Amino acid sequence: MIKRRYRWYLVVATLLVVIVSSAVSGQAETVAALHDPVQVEVDYVPDRTPLADSEAYALGRRDDHLPRYIPKADQLVLRLGERRVYVYSGDQVLDSYPVAIGASGTPTPTGQFEIFQMVENPIWQNPWTGEVTAPGANSALGLRWIGFTELPNGLIGFHGTPTVSSIGHAASNGCVRLRNEDVLALYNYVRMGMLVVVES
Repeated sequence: MIKRRYRWYLVVATLLVVIVSSAVSGQAETVAALHDPVQVEVDYVPDRTPLADSEAYALGRRDDHLPRYIPKADQLVLRLGERRVYVYSGDQVLDSYPVAIGASGTPTPTGQFEIFQMVENPIWQNPWTGEVTAPGANSALGLRWIGFTELPNGLIGFHGTPTVSSIGHAASNGCVRLRNEDVLALYNYVRMGMLVVVES
């Protein structure tokens, strides 16, 4: 009788050890999983443009499904000789983009200006023919317009372009052309009244 009882206790004790050890093991795995390093996909990388979905640009839509961190910029510096616009926060360069500038007969003006106009999907009217082109990536103004000064013969600003081959050259009527993906990125940095410095 005692032997039987002893065996019974032994069986119960063994079962309890198995149950407790598996529960502890499961807890350990859960705790370990909670403390494992997790790879997080960062949406903003400082040395790249804040927007990086070229397919989205081609379709003329913004990739806004995720919140993104855009550092606060306080001025743009356009260096005509470099054919490049720089985004500054204080003395720090946040980003820069290659551009096309005004041709020799219609140069981009130098000096200090302020952004006074920002337009998404601008409509362009040809000043010579009066023809109006639909907004979009293939419009002469591309996907964004950022106006910073006005001359007697028209407005001057940053804008997108479908003529990517002109980037890096003196090819425009005074405006500053950027690739559509770059003007989208630049547009996210700027605000009305922001300083624009154009240097030779």
